[in-house]
Amino acid sequence: MSEITEIVDNLENRISKLLHKYDVMKQANESLQQELASVKAEYGKLEGDLETSKEQIQSLKAANAMLGSTDHKRETKLKINSLIREIDQCIVQLSE
Repeated sequence: MSEITEIVDNLENRISKLLHKYDVMKQANESLQQELASVKAEYGKLEGDLETSKEQIQSLKAANAMLGSTDHKRETKLKINSLIREIDQCIVQLSE
């Protein structure tokens, strides 16, 4: 009978340790989930900042070309032609 008691006590100890490990892992998982959400939010912000910076670079290149720089003249001409096409499309749609 004492063997059964020892086995039961041993099982209770193991179960208690497993439950403790489960709680620790659960807390670690929650912490990692929060950190992941924070990193995703920061990534989204940085991605938006990158897009804004790219747009500013394009605008500055166009402005630089209009001021007489020959470095980005071709890109500026293409952009102006694209804008003119868009304006023409708008005029066509308005005249319909």
